[in-house]
Amino acid sequence: MNKPSQKPNNPHFSSGPTTKHPEWSLDELKGALTGRSHRSAPGKLRLFDVIERHRKLLGIPDDYKIGIVPASDTGAVEMAMWSMLGCRGVDVLAWENFSKDWATDTIDHLKLDNARVMTAPYGLLPDLDDVNWDNDVVFPWNGTTSGARIPNHDWIADDRKGLSICDATSAVFAYDIDWQKLDVTTWSWQKVLGGEAAHGMLVLSPRAVERLESFTPDRPLPKIFRMTKNGKLIDGIFKGVTINTPSLLAVEDCLSVLSWVERIGGLSAMIERTQKNLAVVEEWVDQSEWAAFLTEDKNIRSSTSICLKIKDPWFNSLDEEVQGKIIKSIQKTLDEENAGKDFNAYKTAPLGFRIWGGGTVESQDIELLLPWLDWAYNIEKENHN
Repeated sequence: MNKPSQKPNNPHFSSGPTTKHPEWSLDELKGALTGRSHRSAPGKLRLFDVIERHRKLLGIPDDYKIGIVPASDTGAVEMAMWSMLGCRGVDVLAWENFSKDWATDTIDHLKLDNARVMTAPYGLLPDLDDVNWDNDVVFPWNGTTSGARIPNHDWIADDRKGLSICDATSAVFAYDIDWQKLDVTTWSWQKVLGGEAAHGMLVLSPRAVERLESFTPDRPLPKIFRMTKNGKLIDGIFKGVTINTPSLLAVEDCLSVLSWVERIGGLSAMIERTQKNLAVVEEWVDQSEWAAFLTEDKNIRSSTSICLKIKDPWFNSLDEEVQGKIIKSIQKTLDEENAGKDFNAYKTAPLGFRIWGGGTVESQDIELLLPWLDWAYNIEKENHN
């Protein structure tokens, strides 16, 4: 096939940090409170603004607590796990790399006796009907490294005795979330919002707050994990008084993208953009002779972390080392052509590609990327035949 003539206007398809919103420029950061304390009155107001604009855009209930915490989504998940788990049994659902990390934390580091890990291969889900809601349940909404997501909220029991603890970093601002189903929810600015890294968001339901105030785990907690003092929630954490020092440049950047989300129509517009991005790839895959989705069931297929595998019998007849070299060569070619950057599959995932489809990505850029993928793949096939 001929070399494509058009390139994406924005060739950035990384799954985190993801591309900036289409109207972004460095001018967006001119108002940042550089050189000011995050504990100054203006600093606290900026942080509280991030919290309350998230609440309004996402429809988070007024009685839920929202905090900005250190160490991105990972820090937020581990704050919740180290502070809350151990009161009752735990089910951990793991179907890709990061959810497997939460399972490792539960078994090997927290060393919880009454814990069960429910696993599934990349592209699939564990049996959600088998979850025991007498237990606390830790799970991702969307497996960022596998492209498999939960199908809906229905499997989460309304009368659950345990807490639902959800790593939703690739889902928030991409799906309509029923907050009553979630007791602990985490994400980071660097995913669907395309913000800067290192800052996490932590949302607690009243049930989660009650757990924090009634249960003291039998383990040491680092300072950045501590959310209570003398048996009471440290409420300032959820009003902009962060546990450690945030980047006020990153805060300004987050406010920039939240303003953009407001301008384009809020959450519904973001969901529509991600669904359109997935639809572009689905149409291409339907016609492709060599590419397929890692998550074959469209009912659990992610619209943000769009993971692809290679179905071509020729490719799958090759030695795995050769396959890996072909994948890397395709990625290098498109990078050098400035047609696509950072669309590699995660290192522990099956060989293939991962195209970020979150709301800051323009569908036209994905449309222009895909012919380049065809072109580069065909070059590799010709060279190896």
